[in-house]
Amino acid sequence: MVAFWRDKQAAVEGRRRTSEADLLLFAIIGGSPGAYAARRMFRHKTRKEPFSTQLFVIATLQVGAAIGFLLV
Repeated sequence: MVAFWRDKQAAVEGRRRTSEADLLLFAIIGGSPGAYAARRMFRHKTRKEPFSTQLFVIATLQVGAAIGFLLV
């Protein structure tokens, strides 16, 4: 969530931004719930494609992996 907040602040202030690849990396390493919460709280990257689709795929794979681990 912090990365999304900092990127939103940088966008508003016209400063250097956090790359989408870095934001997606944070989601991959377990930050997808925070990414979705931050998108809603800060209204940031909500309509951005293909970012939204990529984040959805990451979250879906994480949910699938979690279910798989629970069933084993």
